[in-house]
Amino acid sequence: MKPKQHLEFVRVDLNTGWERPPGYPPGFYQKILASDLDEAKKRGSRTRLLKIEPGAYSTEPFVHDHWEEVYVVQGDLIVGNDAEGRGGEQCLAPTYACRPPGAKHGPFTSKGGCILHEFHYYETSGKAGGHAQERQ
Repeated sequence: MKPKQHLEFVRVDLNTGWERPPGYPPGFYQKILASDLDEAKKRGSRTRLLKIEPGAYSTEPFVHDHWEEVYVVQGDLIVGNDAEGRGGEQCLAPTYACRPPGAKHGPFTSKGGCILHEFHYYETSGKAGGHAQERQ
């Protein structure tokens, strides 16, 4: 994996360039902004936008081995829907979540569609972090 590039205020086109993430259901699309995330070696980070089209839904909770921070930029995100996309708790923009590795979350849907700004990363500030000793 290549290291992240230095990007200085690059215009983000929200109309084109979206791709369906591997393993995601129809109606879920991502736009990678910057990434050197290596899930096999468990290092690096990724910044992306995730778009959920109106009425699209996932049916199973997600779980991964890295940290995830999510900011609902626009629209509505519904968390905890059933296998038919019904129910769950609606979160309206602006809303934020921070999840540690191993946390089950979802499934997700959206009534009107939404765009999420997500950060995925492996531990950088815990026991192995240089400043962790200062906190003890």
